Amino acid sequence: MRPTRGSRVEDYALIGDMRTAALVGRNGSIDWLCLPRFDSPACFARLLGDEHNGYWRIAPVDDEVRVSRTYRADSLVLETTFSVEDGRVRVTDCMSVGRDHPRIVRIVEGLAGTVEMSMQLVVRFDYGNDIPWVRKVAGDTVFVAGPDSFVFRSTVPAQGKDFTTVANFRLGQGERAIFELVYHPSHEPRPEPVDLPKEVEETDAWWRVWSGRCTYRGEWRDLVVRSMLTLKALTFAPTGGIIAAPTTSLPEQLGGVRNWDYRYCWLRDATFALFALLSGGFVDEAKAWQRWLLRAVAGAPKNLQIVYGIAGERRIPEFELPWLAGYEGATPVRVGNAAANQFQLDVHGEVIDALFQSHVMGIPPPRSEWMMSSAVVEAVEERWLEPDRGLWEVRGGSQHFVYSKVMAWVALDRAVKSVERFGFEGPLDRWRALRDEVRERILTFGFDAKRNAFTQYFGSAELDASCLRIPLVGFLPPSDPRVVGTIAAIERELMDRGFVFRYKQDTHYAVDGLPAGEGAFLACNFWLVDNYVLTGRLDDARKLFERILATANDVGLLAEEYEPVARRLVGNFPQAFSHVGLVNSALNLSQPGTRPPTGP
Repeated sequence: MRPTRGSRVEDYALIGDMRTAALVGRNGSIDWLCLPRFDSPACFARLLGDEHNGYWRIAPVDDEVRVSRTYRADSLVLETTFSVEDGRVRVTDCMSVGRDHPRIVRIVEGLAGTVEMSMQLVVRFDYGNDIPWVRKVAGDTVFVAGPDSFVFRSTVPAQGKDFTTVANFRLGQGERAIFELVYHPSHEPRPEPVDLPKEVEETDAWWRVWSGRCTYRGEWRDLVVRSMLTLKALTFAPTGGIIAAPTTSLPEQLGGVRNWDYRYCWLRDATFALFALLSGGFVDEAKAWQRWLLRAVAGAPKNLQIVYGIAGERRIPEFELPWLAGYEGATPVRVGNAAANQFQLDVHGEVIDALFQSHVMGIPPPRSEWMMSSAVVEAVEERWLEPDRGLWEVRGGSQHFVYSKVMAWVALDRAVKSVERFGFEGPLDRWRALRDEVRERILTFGFDAKRNAFTQYFGSAELDASCLRIPLVGFLPPSDPRVVGTIAAIERELMDRGFVFRYKQDTHYAVDGLPAGEGAFLACNFWLVDNYVLTGRLDDARKLFERILATANDVGLLAEEYEPVARRLVGNFPQAFSHVGLVNSALNLSQPGTRPPTGP
């Protein structure tokens, strides 16, 4: 089975240990792996360049291979079965949970006949830029480059060849070969060997126990649990931060320039994830995120950023890696994200709403939280009249985006409700008055009476799918004619081949300051599902929901977007925002009319 180039996003599955993550291809190749922090340099980066940029592949030698794969039920242990003319083997992949050092374990088992296998390990640090020193130490193969080191061990002989480590072996029925790759800082001693088959079983058991806490028992339980597992895998356990995706620069437009680094904690994404986790019964994760938030914004909550590092870092400089060819030639490859410096008004409302909902659902606030929340609301008071870059982080000019103003209203509304319901202290009359003023301005300048639809920004004639959030956050009731009209306009103008796009993109209109063209943003499609449920269009809701589910890959993972012409997943992968949408829509469909009307 020869190495394949240009693997589709949907060809990959996720394994992780809540400190880092790897993407495993259908061809048995791990093509993406960061060092122990999600946002640290990658040592496997073939996903973003040629085959010399780091990968670890185990697969049959035979060119004619049939592949099937699955996760073990309710677990993050991946099993890939390769069938060839002479036999069948299974490769089990996982990352150990709860160890001091990140470890990838790969076990190859002969299931039938005899199969010729090959292994190629190419370690390149710093996104393929650094070739490590390699040496043998007491039977281990050790890779070192600066501060980083890997130890490779296997039960079959391996040797160096052209700056790679390779092995060829044969497996009969009942036989197995075992491999591990374990990371450690280069100045520390090598980690001791462990019982690897036991490691796999313990990791499997840990994930099953965790996912067993899911309280959802509806029709789509398997996909909801898989989404919950994905959100948990995207959580950085030491801090509780939830990253948007484990990858960078997977393009939103194939061959284009919409390539961003998502290995950071967006407050918006994380607050949506918080609501999904709480709704699914995962209270501990919600509490961990709450603590992360209080640390991240400590010191200057009025200067709230939209994105932070996984430990709450504020500086996320963006730069390019010119030596990488990019995913299917999409350049530039970017590290860091300049959106951290943008003013996005909406995030204030999402944070306040998430904290409010967490209290409604039973999580008591720490004493310091209301002090932070009050400061965030005061920032809304000071800045709500300013234009911003909006939910979509446009790199064109700032505008008075309607969704941003709606979320300013949400911040004030939840602050008022927090005082009324939980007894917090605050200037209630002032907040009520400003809430009414914000509402009136949105209805006056953000609504096009001729088209009976909310627009993208004040004075614009264009639509934006973010306006589907208006009834979801309680700004207007679902039955309001303005909500119904907005849904109809989005169906008419922003849907193509059955999918919702964020906003109009053509050569004559590009509010984001970038070349036109991208896939359908999956979260927007889930928002339309939720609107259908709220407006009683349950058949339409189910049809759209199932259409979105059909875009998931064979192991239930979603990217940021779906390109309906090419019928491909695009954007960073797997995407927390998309899986949050899946969870919330499944819950809404399973229990129409019972969900909190003001939830994210």
